[in-house]
Amino acid sequence: MYAKRMGELPPYLFARIDELKAAQIARGVDVIDFGVGDPDLPTPPHIVDALCQAAQDPRNHHYPSYAGLERYRVAVSGWYAARFGVKLDPKKEVLALMGSKDGIAHIPEAFINPGDYVLAPSPGYPVYRTSTLFAEGKIHEMRLLPERNFLPDFSAVPGDIVRKARLVFLNYPNNPTSAITLPGFFEEAVDFALDKDLIIIHDNAYSEIAYDGYQAPSFLSTRGAMEVSVEMHSLSKTYNMTGWRIGMACGNAEIVAGLSRVKTNVDSGVFDAVQHAAIAALSGPQDCVREACRIYEERRDALVSGLRSLGYIVSPPKATFYVWMPVDDCMQFAARLLNEAGIVVTPGIGFGNGGDGYVRFALTRSTERIREAIERLERLSP
Repeated sequence: MYAKRMGELPPYLFARIDELKAAQIARGVDVIDFGVGDPDLPTPPHIVDALCQAAQDPRNHHYPSYAGLERYRVAVSGWYAARFGVKLDPKKEVLALMGSKDGIAHIPEAFINPGDYVLAPSPGYPVYRTSTLFAEGKIHEMRLLPERNFLPDFSAVPGDIVRKARLVFLNYPNNPTSAITLPGFFEEAVDFALDKDLIIIHDNAYSEIAYDGYQAPSFLSTRGAMEVSVEMHSLSKTYNMTGWRIGMACGNAEIVAGLSRVKTNVDSGVFDAVQHAAIAALSGPQDCVREACRIYEERRDALVSGLRSLGYIVSPPKATFYVWMPVDDCMQFAARLLNEAGIVVTPGIGFGNGGDGYVRFALTRSTERIREAIERLERLSP
């Protein structure tokens, strides 16, 4: 019944986690869920108010613009200029997305021919792989190793793979490792892309979730990046808007146009009222973002100190709301936590072979629930 490509398509990791969690809840277990990275904090009120007001306007009840409202694209370009010092042409270099996943899922269809390679981090966001499979491309996993600060080694990619490659996915701050880029790495990536005629897709969904004074850069602020790259960004994590489905693709005009051409054939854009709310988010006060980071930082400290007190080796992340922890057997560890302690974590193998031997905790539960989880872990038999 199904197409052949479906045989290569694994079940979506987080959908499977939801199924296992639901089974435990059905048994009456009080589950503490550190699995999916879905903020538990509410969307700030001024953004919700903007949506409500825009939704009452009949002019917003029709098909939206495929590219996104001009006002939204101008707001995005203004935010990029203020936040990163990156100048964008809102008419040619900004495209509205239904979340960054939308752009990541569709961009291989614009640039990948059957048999072409995509270079993707491992561990990495699962959609890098699945979007490549849908475009009938092949994935080459670039291993992210702790001794390299979870940065890929471009020189380790075999020459015959590089010659067949078209796209490179990068993601810093990184999901799932929470690693940040280091000075010189983005420049190295641009040089690699220019030398090998590659397109870089940088997933920057977590740039605003940062701690200890760290400020994540945009890949587009790197010299030469606008020649070879597009950056996918999202309001989901920054403003607690995962369910709203709003983001943006920014960068090289030709690459943006290719993605836009695919999207005009498969969707009808983002509801205008949601775009008006996004304008309020990007153009309004940012104290809500700082407050969210303060809360996540408190949770980070509680989780890291608690895990360390139990003998686990774990480092506090400087960005994202994930804690990436090495374990002996990630599947066995995750299953034991769920079945014996009612705690959901994500096994690293779900992010690719490079994630084997790790689990990911999402800081999307209150400090009180984190402390309760530590108590449950302490009660587990050795």
